[in-house]
Amino acid sequence: MTAERATPEKSHLNRAVEVSIHLGLIFLLVASCFSILKPFIAVVAWGLIIAIAGYPGYCWLQKLLGGRDGFASILFTILLLGVLIVPIALLAQTLVDGIQTLAVALHNETLTIPPPPPTIATWPIVGRPLSDLWSLASNNIPAALRSLAPQLKEAVNGLLSAAAGVGLGVLQFLVSILVAGFLLASSGQGARVSRKFAIHLFGNKGAEYEALAGATIRSVTTGILGVALIQSLLAGLGFLVVRLPGAGLWALLFLIAAVLQVGSLALIPAVIYVFATASTAKAVAFLIWCIVVALMDNVLKPLLLGRGVPVPIVVVFLGAIGGFLAIGIIGLFVGPIVLSVGYKLFLAWLDEDIELAPDTA
Repeated sequence: MTAERATPEKSHLNRAVEVSIHLGLIFLLVASCFSILKPFIAVVAWGLIIAIAGYPGYCWLQKLLGGRDGFASILFTILLLGVLIVPIALLAQTLVDGIQTLAVALHNETLTIPPPPPTIATWPIVGRPLSDLWSLASNNIPAALRSLAPQLKEAVNGLLSAAAGVGLGVLQFLVSILVAGFLLASSGQGARVSRKFAIHLFGNKGAEYEALAGATIRSVTTGILGVALIQSLLAGLGFLVVRLPGAGLWALLFLIAAVLQVGSLALIPAVIYVFATASTAKAVAFLIWCIVVALMDNVLKPLLLGRGVPVPIVVVFLGAIGGFLAIGIIGLFVGPIVLSVGYKLFLAWLDEDIELAPDTA
């Protein structure tokens, strides 16, 4: 009797040990694969996002070329590289020219800074220190630079670090575009794999959630990044018209601020500078232009954000901003996808076992 009872217990124990060993091996395999692929996760993720966002354009180009997948993917990759490289080259040229002009003016002592307007001294808290520093710079630039030496040293170190980060990000983005080209070339096989993966995760709802993820990525691309790019191009045009020093750098800063949904704050220093250095009519016209650029997202964003996505716009918007604040720029895409899928799962859970009463009206 005891032997018969011990046999099933020993069998269960052996089975538990075997399952534990299998789970440990699976975990070890997954951890090893993750450690090997970790350096490439960001590049592949960006490549996947670019491929999904640009898939409608790729399909149009493929149809235009008579269905030639390989040639269409190569041409699409070249176009994406051109869209990225040309603005970067123009920005770099603008920065180099601005730095060279500033260095020559400082060396020849021909750099002049106009005196501050009298109204600046009346500003609360910062008015008097700003007016004093501005007056010192307009009279004696070397003395002003010496007074700001510690702050300038920290600022230069920060700019060098930021420049290195931007350079690494641009290189990463270039590689991601190449990855997107390879993914688009095999888009049919990739679509089948993603469909199977979604079905394994969500069952019968897998196809719906797969389509939701793709539509969300395209919505965020056009509704947040697209609007920010349009605003930055128009803002950069205004900077060039008023001859703002470092217009390319200001346009880049505005683009980053617009993605963060605080683009209006990046325009304030430019407006102050133009009012201090240009004529009143020119400054007022620039102010009106900046107001139009700042308010443009209130019109474009409702039209583009959430377009084609069967979830409320506020879900996509909150997911984009929250995801960005949580995990960085990749969160602009991951956040809306996670929040949209969670929203749809929540609605499915609500409708699963509850029948709404018929409308008595």
